[in-house]
Amino acid sequence: MLRRAGLPAAAIIFMVFFGYYAVLGPNGVLAYRDYQRQLAQKQAVYAQLDKHRQTLRNRKEQLDPRHANPDMVDELVRKELNVVHPDEKIIPLD
Repeated sequence: MLRRAGLPAAAIIFMVFFGYYAVLGPNGVLAYRDYQRQLAQKQAVYAQLDKHRQTLRNRKEQLDPRHANPDMVDELVRKELNVVHPDEKIIPLD
């Protein structure tokens, strides 16, 4: 009787093992929600970094030596040298 029940028991154990990992394992159905949450967080971080990259790219293009933007150059020189005309008002933008 044990010989006849061995193969079905092994098959049931095999199915339970893979069923457990299909639902509760690291790549299972319940982990899918966590992956979706992580994906949303990473996309938000990526959007923020992409915006910052675009800002830096714009500043780089404005400082190109072949055709520099005079306003940007003036702003950077004044910022680095801490030079302000007496009739100017400084409004810091944080």
